[in-house]
Order: sequence, then C-alpha cells, then structure tokens
Amino acid sequence: MSDTKTFLITGVSTGLGRALAHTAAAAGHRVVGTVRTPADARAFEALAGDTHARILDVTDHDAVHKVVDGTERDLGPVDVLVANAGYGHEGLFEESSMDDLRRQFEVNVFGTVAVIKAVLPLMRERRSGHIIAVTSMGGLITMPGLGFYHGSKFAVEGIVETLGKEVADFGIHVTAVEPGSFRTDWSGRSMIRAPRVIADYDELFEPLRDWRIRAAGTQPGDPDKAAAAVLRMVAADRPPTRLLLGTDALRLVRAGRDAFDREMLAWSELSASTDFDDVSRPA
Repeated sequence: MSDTKTFLITGVSTGLGRALAHTAAAAGHRVVGTVRTPADARAFEALAGDTHARILDVTDHDAVHKVVDGTERDLGPVDVLVANAGYGHEGLFEESSMDDLRRQFEVNVFGTVAVIKAVLPLMRERRSGHIIAVTSMGGLITMPGLGFYHGSKFAVEGIVETLGKEVADFGIHVTAVEPGSFRTDWSGRSMIRAPRVIADYDELFEPLRDWRIRAAGTQPGDPDKAAAAVLRMVAADRPPTRLLLGTDALRLVRAGRDAFDREMLAWSELSASTDFDDVSRPA
C-alpha cells in the first residue's frame, strides 16, 4: 500500500498498545512494538503482519536510544511514534509514598519523554513524522485516589502540547490521545494499589476502590475501536492536538471544563484585581 507507515509503539503486551499494534499491522503498516519480556516478544511477533518486537524498559534511557537507533538502521524511518507504555497508581495522597510518586513519574512521564526525545531529532531532520502520547482523560480531569496518576498524565499533557507548538514548522504532528475507560488491564492487574491505613478516608474511598475493581472487564470502551480511531486520526491531513476516546471521556471532560469555567467566572473580579493600576483591564 502506498501510504504504509512504520509505527513504533511502546507497551504492546496488552491493552490499547496491543490493540493498536494489531490493527496497524492488519492495515498493512510495519509495527515495531516494545515489550518487557522474551515471552511477550515471541507472542507479539506471532501476530499476523509486519511485526517486530523489541525488549525495552522505558525507564532505561540508554536502552531507549538503542532501540530507536536500531529500528531506524534495520527497518527504516519511524513515521509514527506512539508513546503508550505506562501504568496506573491508585492510592490516596496521604497513603501513597514518595517512592510511589517517583516510580509513577519515572514510567509515565520520564519514560514517555525519553522515547520522544530519541525519535524527535530524526523526525526533525526529515521534516515529517507524527508523535502520539497516550495520556488519559485523567490528564484533564481528576478523581479521588488517583492523584499521582493524574499528576503524571497532566504533566505529559503539558509537555506534548508545548512540543507540538515547537515543532509545528517542521512538518511534525503531535497528538495527546486521551482514552476513557476501556476493557483493558489498566484497573486490574496493571494497576498498583497502595495499602489502606487511614480510617478517616474509608467513607470516601472504599466505595471508589471497590467500584474500580468490580468495573474491570465491563468498561464501555472497546480497545479495537479505539485503535481504529487512532489510525483514522493518523491518516488525517491535520490531526488534532488532543483526541478523546470514549463517550465517558467526552462527558466527564466536558463536565470538568464547565465546572472550571463557572468557577473562573465567579472569581474573575478578584482575579482581575491583581494587576497594576496603570494596566488596561479586559472588558
């Protein structure tokens, strides 16, 4: 096919990464997918299509560069990077440790940035490419018990939105993809849960934790349809800065933005009172 692309997708063992890799390969694209173990590598390369596994821990930044350089040397230019590898940490702020926070950011933020930094100079030299960071609706809204996860995804949102403005003149597209709740392992075996130790939070948090555990496998989002949507977005002449996936993401993010707008308006007079007196005020 004339529009065949080479995709580099991190974290293809399960979930959205696996679905996207499978869908892209089935559409005739070449897919390089990163996994953590030799067994996962063998399983990935057994998929139909032009698939190539690379074992990688995205927190090993030297290894990230070796994988990117080796991919470009052996298989050709990476046209589309999907920085997908990550995990969820569930835990109340008081009950989660600084080590929990560091690990969450090491994988979700630093790992994502390391992969982008490895690919970006090559795309810039070619004046083409598409960088996709899989964040979450949780990079735009918050829920109790996911503070460290939200923090990591909010960070990635800010970084990639800024990056998109920096590289727009180089023919490089940058998109944050924000899934809602999909039937993946995110809230199941892929989630790290901090132990409960403070009873004061029981009434607030126990129902939420129980709901997340029970919801695993019944979420509204279909990973295969999400993968198809991402491929449609990649094929667009002018892909978006952000792409929400799922009706729950649309609903919850819209509600969060509406609440922000109401509060901003309610406090706008106080907000505007902090300028020097000789600065003209907005109407």
